[in-house]
Amino acid sequence: MKLPDFEAWAIFATVAEHRSFSGAAESLGVSKATISKAITRLEASLGTSLFHRTSRRLTLTEAGHTLSEHAQRILAEGHAAEETAHDAASAPAGLIRVAAPMTFGLSHVAPAIAEFMAAHPAVQIDLRLSDARVDIVAAGIDIALRIADLPDSSLRARRLAPIASHVIASPGYVVAHGRPRHPADLAERDVFAYANVPNSAWVFRNAAGEEVSVRPNGRFTTDSGDAMLPLLRAGLGIARLPDFIVDAEIAAGRLEVLLADWTIQPTALHLVTPPSALRPVRVELLIEFLAERFRQLCAARA
Repeated sequence: MKLPDFEAWAIFATVAEHRSFSGAAESLGVSKATISKAITRLEASLGTSLFHRTSRRLTLTEAGHTLSEHAQRILAEGHAAEETAHDAASAPAGLIRVAAPMTFGLSHVAPAIAEFMAAHPAVQIDLRLSDARVDIVAAGIDIALRIADLPDSSLRARRLAPIASHVIASPGYVVAHGRPRHPADLAERDVFAYANVPNSAWVFRNAAGEEVSVRPNGRFTTDSGDAMLPLLRAGLGIARLPDFIVDAEIAAGRLEVLLADWTIQPTALHLVTPPSALRPVRVELLIEFLAERFRQLCAARA
């Protein structure tokens, strides 16, 4: 049986990441000739080109783009195997890359990470906060926290807890436009949309068992829940936002809950990791720490 050329696959993953033979050579501490020979060897073995090469640019071919995901996993598995062996003989140490939504990350993830780092002084954390959907394999993310209904994928996802949300508007909006009495009324209103879940329907249910599905249809779309707040306060429309963004606004009277007799289908907080089951001990420790921390947090808010 012929073994895969693991070195060439790892080098391919690095070139695909840097989009440069020179950048990959510098990152790996080898010569550019070594990089070139490995890519040529892998292309010959696969019977396909992995890159389009010009004097100025290096881009992935269609096959290269597809295979780069496999290469990233092979490289990640190799790193994880070495780190697992190292971690077994020492205290948890090294870098963990974490991604989280902006507001939830600032209010909840960063404080949790501060506590974790205090308990594990040899661990480093690279925390990236963004409401945009990140390709965690391509970005080298170890742990991502996501608030969404997740589509099927090769990623490993753990559902931690439901996240309650409210349909809200300002008192001024209600005075100017009237209070919606039924979810169907939203079809005639300026309802803000969340860019990360385009065309996603809001599903409402009432105590009588009636179910209504509504799609946002408004002038404003954004990938940030916080960005909706100034427009809501200005009376420009209606939005659906999670409680951790709007609870303070509701308590202060700047916003109010609409359609309180209806329950809107909750989203959920998920902890997402790359598909490999092999992870360094430090990553496993943070996964369990965050999972327990946010299960307790969401239970307390329920």
